[in-house]
Amino acid sequence: MPRPLHLPELLSPAGNWECARAAVANGADAIYYGLPKFNARMRADNFTADDLPELMRFLHKHGVKGYCAFNVLIFTGELADAETQLRALESAGVDAVIVQDLGLARMVKALTPGLRLHASTQMTITSPEGLELANTLGIDQAVLSRELSLRELERFKANDSPQLPLEVFVHGALCVAYSGQCLTSESLGRRSANRGECAQACRMPYEMIVDGELRDLGDKRYLSLRSHHRRRPL
Repeated sequence: MPRPLHLPELLSPAGNWECARAAVANGADAIYYGLPKFNARMRADNFTADDLPELMRFLHKHGVKGYCAFNVLIFTGELADAETQLRALESAGVDAVIVQDLGLARMVKALTPGLRLHASTQMTITSPEGLELANTLGIDQAVLSRELSLRELERFKANDSPQLPLEVFVHGALCVAYSGQCLTSESLGRRSANRGECAQACRMPYEMIVDGELRDLGDKRYLSLRSHHRRRPL
């Protein structure tokens, strides 16, 4: 039976079997994970394509869904590989893919209609108007931008697609970049966060120069994290 729309779905990250089993044992309704290619956490633990059939059998046996993070920008020369991975996900019974790239979203609907399409937070849906635009891609669920306050989230009640499930982050580490779309990592370390290679430049200690003079920060040199802690919580 489909879930009633008024009930929330508890979604947990799980990059390996230990995490997946823990999420299921502790009541998760769904988990999300990445593969070694085309996900925004390439340096984290990830399942392999060979794991997928067994993983999905395990999840479905316990009434839990599995979503695959496919949330990076896809280059033109990678479209064939992206198609191959999409078809493998559909064949394995994956419940949904979480997508940032608009072109990839269209590929999902055209090539793998058995996969539900979730708009990633990296798609930067910050307003009902943005949600309306994303809905033209045929999305089945939207992960709203992580920066939105409770007051801003209230605006989505009036959108033109009230039946479209919406998702928000409620716990976990939060990248200091806007919806995770960071250019600092690539600028400083030649590792693009939008391609899964984040160097976590925001978490490094920095010096501050004000009007040409070095400002003594004492032991408070992690400037981006201090800024992050002042954010409005959801």
